[in-house]
Amino acid sequence: MTTTDNPNQGTAFDVSKYQVTKEPESMTVVIEETGESFEVKLRQISWAKRNQLISQFMSWDGDGNTSFNADGYVRACLKEMLVETPWGKTTETFLISIDARLGTALEKLVPNAFGIEEVDPSAVKKGS
Repeated sequence: MTTTDNPNQGTAFDVSKYQVTKEPESMTVVIEETGESFEVKLRQISWAKRNQLISQFMSWDGDGNTSFNADGYVRACLKEMLVETPWGKTTETFLISIDARLGTALEKLVPNAFGIEEVDPSAVKKGS
């Protein structure tokens, strides 16, 4: 079932608009420092997979403090997402061999682990 009736809006909700597609998406990656560009094919990462990776790279100490291994998260996402590249399969060996110029360009493909969204204070409803 892809739609449900929403009594508040009077129209059907189409959940298929929010589902991850199985077809890889072509993207152009540009290396800012050199201006060089190349094509890659990316598989969308699902909300659940993103959360799974965040959990995998987050840890807590005995005092309840958290730390996040952003490096591991980015590498895991790139290995999961990149399906066609000029260098072939994206492996750990490949990722630790590239310089900051290519790494920074690829990092832009990775979904933010912790989306920081600015809140407009005038848009916040105050309780009565």
